[in-house]
Amino acid sequence: MKGDKIVVGITQGDINGIGYEVIIKTLSDSRIYDFCIPVVYGSPKVAAYHRKALNLENFSFNTIRGVEEASAKRASIINCTDDTVRVELGKSTPIAGEASYKALEAAAQDLAHHKIDALVTAPINKSNIQSEKFQYAGHTEFLEAQFGSGGVLMVMINDLFRIGVVTTHVPINKITEYITKDSVLNKLRILHRSLLIDFRITHPRIAILGLNPHAGDEGLLGEEEQKEIIPALEAARAESVSVFGPFPADGFFGAGMYKKFDAILAMYHDQGLIPFKALTEEGGVNFTAGLPIVRTSPSHGTAFDIAGKGEASSDSFRKALYMACDVFRNRKEHAEISGNPLKPFDGSEL
Repeated sequence: MKGDKIVVGITQGDINGIGYEVIIKTLSDSRIYDFCIPVVYGSPKVAAYHRKALNLENFSFNTIRGVEEASAKRASIINCTDDTVRVELGKSTPIAGEASYKALEAAAQDLAHHKIDALVTAPINKSNIQSEKFQYAGHTEFLEAQFGSGGVLMVMINDLFRIGVVTTHVPINKITEYITKDSVLNKLRILHRSLLIDFRITHPRIAILGLNPHAGDEGLLGEEEQKEIIPALEAARAESVSVFGPFPADGFFGAGMYKKFDAILAMYHDQGLIPFKALTEEGGVNFTAGLPIVRTSPSHGTAFDIAGKGEASSDSFRKALYMACDVFRNRKEHAEISGNPLKPFDGSEL
């Protein structure tokens, strides 16, 4: 932190998508600088291209060499690319993938060295970013490899509910391999702790969804509920986690039961993200729980089809920025409250 302001690193994402559009639209609001210092990891050249495409005359980045030079009153950008970088709006290119990785790598290094307090990632293309240096299914897996120790949980958050997923970017035919008592229990622990600390919910209530239709119908339609999910649920309850279920996913959302809980744990990606995106027009946030660092992201992708047209909504990115700051402050306050206020007694005061 610089004074009372949180230093937030922002990665540019795919330069051919809407990343810069939502970043610039968000940082054009001067109120942002009242509570945080945003530092973009990207390319001044690419940023200027997008600013021109958006016809924004009253906004510009302050190009800096390192976070220590960041201004408290305007957006700063650190150049992470070379002069060969080229924008091709709406296209997936190797150059864009390399630029995405370089920005992410630089931000992760500064995060590890505590030069920035939180990270907000603009959308990447999960295909073109693949290389010898980046062999992950997405941001979540990359950050888990860099900072994780006890596992992470992807949590999607909107104004209606929070939903985490036990498995993220896993093919459907392999999902059951990951639905074990230990994996489900670990995700429940991460979610419970995050609700307590990151979101300051005193007695969080968690709903858990079944894997199979009708939540297995007592073993008739699948045994994962009986053999793995319910034992995990019971073990979590023994640890004072308030968890309920497993619920059939269709009835759970169809009846609006999601309104009764502080968070939901789904078994796989589409089980959680289809209702999340269907019930939210825009403004959702992707939060990575379980990491020692704070990372958020807008819930949308690169949106190549509208790149450069000025049509992208910045609501999701703006909320991701706000949430990153909120979670950082909540963690800081929790550490201060739970820390030992008494110094060890060594007799020297006598």
